[in-house]
Amino acid sequence: MSDVLFTLAGHPVLMGEALAAALAVGLALLAAVVVGLWRSGAARAALAAEEALRGQEFDRRMRDLARIQHETAGRVQSLAEVLSQRQSELARAVSERLDATSYRLGESMTASARATHETLTRIAERLVMVEKAERSLSDLSAQVVSLRDTLANKQARGAFGQARMEALIRDGLPKDTFAFQYTLSNGRRPDCVIFLPGDARPLVIDAKFPLESVTAFREAPSAEARKAAAARLKADLMKHVTDVAERYLLPGETQDTALIFVPSESVYGEIQEHFDGVVQAAYRARIVLVSPSLLMLAVQLVQAIAKDARMRAEADRIRAEVGALVADVGRLRERVGELSRHFGQVGDDVARVLVSADKIAKRGMRLEQLEFTTPLQPEGGADA
Repeated sequence: MSDVLFTLAGHPVLMGEALAAALAVGLALLAAVVVGLWRSGAARAALAAEEALRGQEFDRRMRDLARIQHETAGRVQSLAEVLSQRQSELARAVSERLDATSYRLGESMTASARATHETLTRIAERLVMVEKAERSLSDLSAQVVSLRDTLANKQARGAFGQARMEALIRDGLPKDTFAFQYTLSNGRRPDCVIFLPGDARPLVIDAKFPLESVTAFREAPSAEARKAAAARLKADLMKHVTDVAERYLLPGETQDTALIFVPSESVYGEIQEHFDGVVQAAYRARIVLVSPSLLMLAVQLVQAIAKDARMRAEADRIRAEVGALVADVGRLRERVGELSRHFGQVGDDVARVLVSADKIAKRGMRLEQLEFTTPLQPEGGADA
């Protein structure tokens, strides 16, 4: 045991030490193996426990999965039932909507067809009206041509102006307030006179007018021709104004102003725009140029004057009637006073009669209050 086996780092290793070291190493290895086996068994036990737990967890999850699958199957079935019900409701709703849409579409198409028929009818009526208007325009064109021919003739133009003036006068005034072709004291016969209320002097209206000069002035092709036409028109207007003033303004017989009727608004506008000097000269000569609208305004003014005169006449009649009514009321008051006096006298007589009746009633009452008693007879008085 004391033999040296080898030397380690200069230290001799003995047999016993080597054996002891080997024994220690073996024990250590044995201990390590035992520990390893123990640890391996513990690990296997832990693994087995873990496997058991995993198995239990797996079983639990399988049960949960089966339960969830069962619940899912129930829910799927319920969902299928709900979907089937919803599908039926949807199909019914779609069918109802389709029926309603078809009904509304039919109604709309019927209404549209009716509206289209009415529109076509109105269009046809308007086409008929358009045809009538076209015929009217054709007739109007023919009338315009005839009017142009009429205006080209001096006598026909005078008759046209006279007719238009007469139409305005007849339409606006009563028959007893105007006269056509009235003869004056100088033998002249104006186209129309108007009698104003409260004034015996008539208002003279002349319907003649120099339209040739106006036409030449309008249709002048150049400035020189227009100037010459303007001079001619001015001279014709002044001559016509002078003629009317000399023929129809008779002091004391006619009004101080006379009217010249211009049968066209456009011609009247031309004169007012380009010949203001002539218009002012006519005013100074107490001659007034009037267009159809101004003549209508003058007619309305005469209507107002006549109405005012009639109102004044009626007011005088009303005043006279009111005076007579006041007199009748005065007489009525006197008669009512006399009747009141008669009623007073009758009241006095009735009062006296009532006094007599009261006295008679009192006497009757006193008579009623008297006591009429029979005297007592003595006993045996009848036998005596």
